[in-house]
Amino acid sequence: MSVVSPRVALIAITKHGVSQMVALAAKMVSSDIEELTVVTSRKFASEVESVDCNKIIYQGAMRAQMASLMESFDQLLFFVSLGAVVRLAAPHLKSKDEDPGIVVVDDAGKFVIPVLSGHVGGANEYAEKIASILQATAVVTTASDVGKTIPVDILGRELGWKIEAPKINITRVSADVVNEEPIAFVQEAGSRDWWRRDSALPANIHLFDSFEDVDLTQIKSLLWVTNQDIPAAVWDQLDERLVVYRPPRRLMLGVGCDRNTPLETVETALSNALKQINASHDQVDGMATIDKKSDEVALLQLADSHGWRCTYFSAEQLSEVEVPNPSDVVMKYMGTPAVAEAAAILAAETTMDDLLIEKYKYRGKDGKNATISVVEIKEQG
Repeated sequence: MSVVSPRVALIAITKHGVSQMVALAAKMVSSDIEELTVVTSRKFASEVESVDCNKIIYQGAMRAQMASLMESFDQLLFFVSLGAVVRLAAPHLKSKDEDPGIVVVDDAGKFVIPVLSGHVGGANEYAEKIASILQATAVVTTASDVGKTIPVDILGRELGWKIEAPKINITRVSADVVNEEPIAFVQEAGSRDWWRRDSALPANIHLFDSFEDVDLTQIKSLLWVTNQDIPAAVWDQLDERLVVYRPPRRLMLGVGCDRNTPLETVETALSNALKQINASHDQVDGMATIDKKSDEVALLQLADSHGWRCTYFSAEQLSEVEVPNPSDVVMKYMGTPAVAEAAAILAAETTMDDLLIEKYKYRGKDGKNATISVVEIKEQG
């Protein structure tokens, strides 16, 4: 998963604040990890000339700049008093899903305080990062961060997980988590590397590999990482105490086709196959086939057009893979009882249990055949 560097604005309106801002900006620029802008009034324009980053020099009141700043940046870091920042930002607040993170540094540079959008906007994490640079203290007040527990509203965000739950569920489950109520954490999909804190997982969080393993009478709320469809009856049963996370699916394709099959036929076969499992092309990690097809034009074009790596296996390698649909005909012509199924399984380093589509066959208008198999790549660890 690619990580986009946040758009960061450092803002100061006093001589001492500008001095602190310039010192911090120099350290941040040297790390080369930010899309950084310094913001100050025309009065202090000469003070920021030495900083090698974007600059906004305004004339008039800071108040007039706030709407634009809140629309244009992901993180606003103020060297301004906390009360003043609250008054400046208040008229422009929308929601925690839209507002930027706002952080304040005190005049002595000893404390870094996330003021707004601590979780969803990332201000808590950013405050800790800035505090580390300044050798200051981050004053974080969000309960799940202070208590070193699960942040329900942003869990797995860096892994590409999408949260699925009404807002009332997120609110109530978050309260149960921070109040140390018994929580079931069911993980049936996605990376296991979701706990990023240095401390141990809190004792009230109980881990399960399957929903069926959970005794619902023994828990208050449930966090469920899955790609399954959740029945309405389960949502009703848990009564606003369920939050679901959808990790991105990672798929491997096994592909076979007749000699000189047109690209259109292979593309149609693939689109039809993916549609059967409600998957998209951007979830595909790569494709695989038999080495005898390493010069098959349509397969080369398919891999190239989507930016996929194509892995080739010998008939001997493929014939050793257990598959659900071995074919005597394929064995006769290719030297292995399966191509698409076996290639997908081998490339994904898994077994036929992870086949989402065993063998989808499609015949094009010209009579040429293409076969698609799809395997879900399981996370390691």
